[in-house]
Amino acid sequence: MKTPTLLRAPQRLSLTWRVIALSSLLLLALVSLFTWLGHDNLTRQFQESRTQHHERQQREIRLALLRSSENLRQLAGLTAASASLGVPLKTGSSAEVGQALDAQWPALQLEAGIDEILIINTQGQVLGSWGTGNSQGQLPILSWVRRVINSERPLSALRCSTSCQQFAAVPVLEEGESVGMVVLSRSLADVTRQAKEVSGSEVALFVTGPVEDSQVSATRQLQAWNGQLLALTSEEQSLIPLQQAANMTSVRRLMEAPLSLEYGGRHLELSAVRMEEDNERSNIGYFLLISDITEQIKAINQDTRMLLFVGVLGWIAAELLLLIILLGPMARLRRVAGLLPALADGKFSDIHSAIPSHRRRIPDEIDVLESSTLELSRQLELLEGEVQERGHQLAERIEELAEERDFISGLLDTAQVFIIAQDCTGRISLANEYAQLMLGVKEASLLGRHFVDVFEAGVPTTVHTFSHPQQEEKTLRTPDHRLHTIAWYHAPLQTGNEGKVSRLSVGLDITERKAAEARLTWLAERDPLTELYNRRYFQHALQIALDRPSKKSGAVLLLDLDQFKEVNELSGHHVGDKLLSEVADTLLHNLGRRGVIARLGGDEFALLLEDTNADQAVSVAQYIVQLLDSIGFVVGERRHRVTASIGIALFPTHGNTPADLMASADVAMYKAKESGLHHWHLLSKSENAKDELQERVYWVDRIRNALEEDSFELMVQPIMRLEDNDVKHYEVLLRMRDADGSLISPAHFIPIAEQSGQIILIDRWVLRHSLKALSKLQDRGITLAVNLSGQSLHDGGLKQYLADELTASGADPHHLILEVTETAAVTDFSTARGVLQAVRDLGCRTALDDFGVGFSSFHYLGQLPVDYIKIDGSFIRSLLISSDSRVIVRAIADIAKGFGKQTIAEFVDQEALLPILKSYGITYGQGFYLGKPSQLNKLVTHKY
Repeated sequence: MKTPTLLRAPQRLSLTWRVIALSSLLLLALVSLFTWLGHDNLTRQFQESRTQHHERQQREIRLALLRSSENLRQLAGLTAASASLGVPLKTGSSAEVGQALDAQWPALQLEAGIDEILIINTQGQVLGSWGTGNSQGQLPILSWVRRVINSERPLSALRCSTSCQQFAAVPVLEEGESVGMVVLSRSLADVTRQAKEVSGSEVALFVTGPVEDSQVSATRQLQAWNGQLLALTSEEQSLIPLQQAANMTSVRRLMEAPLSLEYGGRHLELSAVRMEEDNERSNIGYFLLISDITEQIKAINQDTRMLLFVGVLGWIAAELLLLIILLGPMARLRRVAGLLPALADGKFSDIHSAIPSHRRRIPDEIDVLESSTLELSRQLELLEGEVQERGHQLAERIEELAEERDFISGLLDTAQVFIIAQDCTGRISLANEYAQLMLGVKEASLLGRHFVDVFEAGVPTTVHTFSHPQQEEKTLRTPDHRLHTIAWYHAPLQTGNEGKVSRLSVGLDITERKAAEARLTWLAERDPLTELYNRRYFQHALQIALDRPSKKSGAVLLLDLDQFKEVNELSGHHVGDKLLSEVADTLLHNLGRRGVIARLGGDEFALLLEDTNADQAVSVAQYIVQLLDSIGFVVGERRHRVTASIGIALFPTHGNTPADLMASADVAMYKAKESGLHHWHLLSKSENAKDELQERVYWVDRIRNALEEDSFELMVQPIMRLEDNDVKHYEVLLRMRDADGSLISPAHFIPIAEQSGQIILIDRWVLRHSLKALSKLQDRGITLAVNLSGQSLHDGGLKQYLADELTASGADPHHLILEVTETAAVTDFSTARGVLQAVRDLGCRTALDDFGVGFSSFHYLGQLPVDYIKIDGSFIRSLLISSDSRVIVRAIADIAKGFGKQTIAEFVDQEALLPILKSYGITYGQGFYLGKPSQLNKLVTHKY
């Protein structure tokens, strides 16, 4: 089936030819490698055989020299044993000596090749000679005579000059006494012939050093080797190669290994065999062997060519076979590959028409590929509808991953740490850019230096082991003369080099953290506003004073500023903070050396005096009153008088623990406030602060149990709309059930709950149960008002808790009113406004309770997000008899109406108040006359 034209794409180099090309390269490389290996193997075998041949030649030639020397010595011994030689030699008769050997000379000359015979007496005189007679002046005759006569042993020597001669000197004995010696000499002609026969090579006799009366031609003199050729076989073929070899290498090198060279189209191999050295002469003789190895080289080259031919032939055959195998499948593969772009264009019908549906009996991989292509086209056709949606999701995910990747990359790029690698000896092998920047040096100047020399200079160091991780802190002085604290983490690194362990050190600059820790330590002990000690440090100092072995007496003075809330209300919180700072400065400046001064929180201060009695403590309290009175704090045109209530507790009289002493001082301080006569109060022995503390602990336990066991009871008091006497609005009141079932007024436990911090849990309990009831009452249009304590305004989790409870109970937030007292709202105005706004954001309404106690509240009324204003009952009770109360109530009602807020009058206990309240425009009324508190459960279960 013909492939559509749009699916066919031009190809520069098909996969078939790529496979052929790559396999060809591989096979050619293998053929080349095997050819080279074969050639190298043949060459190596040939060189090894030639080396063995050279060694064998050297052994044969030396053996021939040794045999010739032994034969000559034997002939000399036979000559010296002549019976007619000893007596003439002893008497010194030259004529008789000559007659003794005349008969032997011809046989020695012709049969043994003796060149010369010398008969020498013990004085070194030659009494008889036969032969050439050229060597007498050159021989060390006297030296030989001494050696042979003294040792009575034969002597052998090889001497080369104009020729190389072998000598044998044997002593002549007469009646057991050496009377002279016989010297025989013979040339090396026989040895040379034997060397040529043994080696099958041309042989040259070469002598180094000066030669007396040399008649050797200039062509045989080899200046590079400092010698001349005395004998040479086949001079026409051998002389020039020897001259070339002399310029290429030394004769000593030829002794160690043969030298190959080419001459006249032939391959020659030169080697040398050194003769026995004569210590009495500087001339050294060598046999030079010239071997023709042309045929062997040709045979190696022929074998190499044969290997190359066979390899190339195999390569061609393999490639042809591979081409035949690939042509058909590659054509089918190209057809499938040409169809694949159609998948991207969604042309699935073209693919179905181009690929045959029938299958072979034995499918191959391409059949599987075609089947997979068809299946893929069907799957893509089915999934095409989902691609866009998935693509959009994938794009979003890719964008998220890219952002995460960029974040991680940025995080890694901004990591500022020292990274130092050390070897097993502690020397630096790597330093990152941050370390170089901090040290002000380049990496090259750090590498190789000891870690302790760079990062612990001037500091006594200890021996560290690299076998396990370590952590330490060190001080580092940078080039800008700043000290940095570095936290080091050392981790061992296995280098795999003979088990040696290196180390990676990562250092983090914790200088700022150390400073922050020091700052935190300061903050943990100090009050940030006044910089005096805080409650935690004061209790710690008090514990130390109580634990002293000397058990000295002392006193704790607890100060609480009077009417401090008015300063915040009238002048603002920043003025209150300034007043606290000035009080702290006054106390520290005048009493700082007397003891520990601390701000416990809010407007409370404490002073710890050690080694102090009651009179001294009272004197200090009186002095503090004078100091505070002299401050004269003035803001604008308003002057604030600074006074304080001071409670004094002595130790160990009033307690042996910090908690007991602080509680006793707290009781004394409240007694000072209650007295109104003095600004200080010292607990007497009759006053038992512990009983009061036990009473407080009792109520703390009862509150905790009531929270755990749901022992509280919710009451509701109606709030009537004065216009039509309709009641849809109730205030939730809290009571505690006693063991006998009676209800306990909140006056007994709410102050304790506020002091112990349990008031927040109580507020949450009231909210949870009120919302459960509201979910059942809201359908009747009923609204519940729940009071929040001042401490709950600082509860960061209040908004989330309220949202969760609204969701869980299903109550409508619009039917819930949260009330806060005016005092709590004004004391911390910004916090109160934020909490009230957060509550309103949830859909709840808000109310300001006990309004009017602080006349300055009019300043905040328009800024607080509240819906209701509850006028304090003290004004409502006296409304009938006090004109001031009437003015204040009317003013509050008018201002509330101006701000769009509804008013509620508290403590309406008689009917006569109703006309007045209606005339003032007050919307709601609450009091015993209008309705007394009843149980919330009864309201829930009441049916209309």
